[in-house]
Amino acid sequence: MKLSFAFILFTIALPTGATGRTITVYNACPFTICSGKPVPSQVTGWEAPAYSHVAFDVADDWTSGRIWGRRDCDFSSNPGANSCLDGGCDGGLVCDHVTGTGVPPATLAEFTLSGFANGFDYYDVSLVDGYNLPMKITNTAGCSVASCPVDLGPNCWDYMTSSGFPVGCKSACVAHLPGDDPNNSPNCCTGSHSSAATCPSSGVAYYSYFKSNCPDSYAYAYDESSKTALWTCPSSANADYTVTFCP
Repeated sequence: MKLSFAFILFTIALPTGATGRTITVYNACPFTICSGKPVPSQVTGWEAPAYSHVAFDVADDWTSGRIWGRRDCDFSSNPGANSCLDGGCDGGLVCDHVTGTGVPPATLAEFTLSGFANGFDYYDVSLVDGYNLPMKITNTAGCSVASCPVDLGPNCWDYMTSSGFPVGCKSACVAHLPGDDPNNSPNCCTGSHSSAATCPSSGVAYYSYFKSNCPDSYAYAYDESSKTALWTCPSSANADYTVTFCP
């Protein structure tokens, strides 16, 4: 069985100015995937061989950065958002810079450097949009590791397959459970559940599956209360970060 993979770098409101940090994306999966050029010329989608890496610079105040992988892609016949079984985006291989967020389920690495003017970098591994690849985020400053290092696919309650092989695990919000209104859902923390007070983890279906297997990841929208979802590092440390797939 041959699996087709892709990596995406997606940034929202990427600020201009001098680049000051290095982000490295390492493919530790035994599959051929995607690579590209360093920022600011780094494209928003690239291919790389197994066990290879891509490194690029970002600004010290890089905000709302996202990095994720895509599985089972065919860009030649379907270059749009549905060109991949999961994680696809508008634009095909190279995601649209404005609308090119990944189609769930997809494991996300999220970054806001020097965020909120309080002297900290913020970073996390998010399963809010579901899971499709193991991932961890490490850094050069000795700060905490964000991670979901295990394969959630085989035992997932609602998984996606390709040739009989699990390639994605849907979150309760993404799965649209019977009777669940996406506009007023405890699983999506929407409507009357749109605050941390009204959307506790106890009301989110299958939260325990994600969090027990990946305790150092974001398992739902208001997971900060777990104290093991959103991680920080002093901006003064000038940390460089590495995102590893299949750690």
